[in-house]
Amino acid sequence: MDHIVTVQDAVTAFADFMEPTDAELDAIDRELPAILADVDLLDAQIITLDRTPTELDVRRIRRARRRLLTALANQATDAHQGGAA
Repeated sequence: MDHIVTVQDAVTAFADFMEPTDAELDAIDRELPAILADVDLLDAQIITLDRTPTELDVRRIRRARRRLLTALANQATDAHQGGAA
């Protein structure tokens, strides 16, 4: 019978050295508005999966889509102006 041995110690032994760098944290901060806007859009769309969308649902989706496009445009503008690496 073969024994199964975990490799958790080997995987997590270097966890302290695998922290994100400042540049990676800055990139996450720059992308966070777009990520949150995308989540809002998905939430609004998921609500309407099993029913006919009401006028409120349509407005919620439209608003979430505009927020996502604005966040993506701001992110692209920041990258173009040298805000991103």
